[in-house]
Amino acid sequence: MSPRRIAFARLASAALARADSILPRWLPDGRREGHEWVARNPMRADRRHGSFKVNLRTGKWGDFSSDDRGGDLISLAAFLFGLDQGEAARKVGDMLGVDPFE
Repeated sequence: MSPRRIAFARLASAALARADSILPRWLPDGRREGHEWVARNPMRADRRHGSFKVNLRTGKWGDFSSDDRGGDLISLAAFLFGLDQGEAARKVGDMLGVDPFE
């Protein structure tokens, strides 16, 4: 029996559709600025908002002070919670009530 494949694109799309409710939970000190969620990076001693941003239209995120970045909210979950991509995808799927497998 082959392992089940994770539906990364479907999960990333579902997470992006709910970014307005997900990001305040994951980055509660942040705020919406136009099409971005701007917060402090919780993984380093970040004292000011501005360098850590998540694009609410694409899901791309980055910290322009540390060069940490990713292309969707699954990679953001992996970064924030110390998970590998597969674990992050499964957790995001569980959180959203979406089957993480194809």
